[in-house]
Amino acid sequence: MSVVESVLAQIPQPYRAVAIRHRELLKFAMVGGTTWIIDTAVFLLLKNTVLVEKPLTAKIIAVLVATIASYVLNREWSFRTRGGRERAHEATLFFLVSGIGVAVYTAPLAVSRYVLHLSVPDVSLFSQEVADFVSGQILGVLLGMAFRWWAFRRFVFPDEDARRQVPAGAE
Repeated sequence: MSVVESVLAQIPQPYRAVAIRHRELLKFAMVGGTTWIIDTAVFLLLKNTVLVEKPLTAKIIAVLVATIASYVLNREWSFRTRGGRERAHEATLFFLVSGIGVAVYTAPLAVSRYVLHLSVPDVSLFSQEVADFVSGQILGVLLGMAFRWWAFRRFVFPDEDARRQVPAGAE
C-alpha cells in the first residue's frame, strides 16, 4: 500500500470519498506548500548569508530552485499519470506557465500598492503591511494556484492516464 493510500485509509467517510475524488488537487496543493517552504527557506538562507546586499538576487534564485522542485514533484507525483507531451516540450510549457503564474500571483499586490495606494504615506505602516499580506500572500497565492492548476492540466499535462503504469499481464 502506498503512502497516499495509507493516508486516505485513515480519513473517515464521507470525507475519504471527497479526498479520493480530488486526489490530484490535494497532491498539487501539497506540492505547492512544499515548494513555498523551499522558496522561503532558500530565500532567507541566501538573504541572511551570502546575498545580504542582494535580496532580489536571493529571491530570484529561491524562486528558480522552488520552480525546479515544483516541476519534478508535480510531474512525478501530482500529475504522475497525466502527460501527452514530449518531456522537453512539457518542461518548457511548465516553466512558461509558472512564469505567467508569477504575474498572476503578484497582480493583487500591484493593485493594492499602485492602484489603491495602500502604502505609506497614504496609509499607516500597519495598514500597508496588512494590505500587502492580504493581497500578496492570500489573494495572490489563491489566484496563482487556481491559474497554475488550470494551466498545468490544460496545457502541460493534458492527457489523463497517459503515463499510468499497467502491470504486466493485466492488460
